[in-house]
Amino acid sequence: MPKMKVVQVAKPGGNFEVVDRDIPKPGLNQVRIQVKACGVCHSDMYAKEGLWPGTQYPRAPGHEIAGIIDETGPGVTRWKKGQRVGVGWAGGFCGECNACRRGFFVNCQNLQVTGLSFDGGYAEYVIAPREALAAIPDALLFEEAAPLLCAGVTTFNSLRHTGARAGDLVAIQGIGGLGHLGVQFSNKMGFHTVAISKGKDKEPLARKLGAHVYLDTDKCNPAEELQKLGGAQVILATAPNAKATPPLIDGLCITGELVVVGASMDPMEISSLQLIRATRTVRGWPSGSSVDSEDTMKFCALTGIRPMIEKFPRENATQAYEKMITNKVRFRAVLNGH
Repeated sequence: MPKMKVVQVAKPGGNFEVVDRDIPKPGLNQVRIQVKACGVCHSDMYAKEGLWPGTQYPRAPGHEIAGIIDETGPGVTRWKKGQRVGVGWAGGFCGECNACRRGFFVNCQNLQVTGLSFDGGYAEYVIAPREALAAIPDALLFEEAAPLLCAGVTTFNSLRHTGARAGDLVAIQGIGGLGHLGVQFSNKMGFHTVAISKGKDKEPLARKLGAHVYLDTDKCNPAEELQKLGGAQVILATAPNAKATPPLIDGLCITGELVVVGASMDPMEISSLQLIRATRTVRGWPSGSSVDSEDTMKFCALTGIRPMIEKFPRENATQAYEKMITNKVRFRAVLNGH
């Protein structure tokens, strides 16, 4: 049988290894995708370190997959060979409660997670359920589309589900893998965009991405400065810093929202008065469904939003992962396929 290269983890906590495997055949309601690019995401650590219950090994991580349909299985009618498609975190769902299609899929017991429930984009070919597919616009390169299937949809989807309207003040905390996209989305959605980060050196990039105001946490109290601007309707917290995030609540206007997308296991200390006295809310947001991924990529194709990426050959997945996990990549690592 024809062979393919796969970067896999043989056991929880193991090292990445490049192996040859048979190219798989798609089954009922499945397609086979020739992977052109795959983003390297912080969540890949769940596969690498064995942190996701039920994951079977060996396993190829990768849930930011962009490629071309190579073959379709029985039952697939909408999707055709040769189509440009992406697969994100939510790699398939049962649809029984319809929560997945509305983005609320994290606690679904029947959710198939790309790169955990089945092999992901660190392989040359991937078998994916038909419901996981999102069409990639022709205007996007595969390397550009890949990060939009996780970092992109997370920031885009969270912002569009807030109560903010064009002209409102929206602040983006952090200018990293998530934040550099969040600033772009906020600007193109018509929000008065404030970027919050540490260091004066970040200001030129923040303004280039679309920030109207830059707040350097080394030089000011961001909450106080936001109040001088009238208070933020939304603060999108993209940096996983449990200590730095809660004080930002004081920068929200009445009925303002703090939306947390930067994941951390550390608890956040929030005073009830911070919320009660101005009717504020704090909530988290996961990424989104395949439909949300399509919306994200269409919006990027229309507005010119693009992720900033560093490209690595698939065989250099270890280097890409280490650079990502130590926050040394600017801003998203992407493995090149064919």
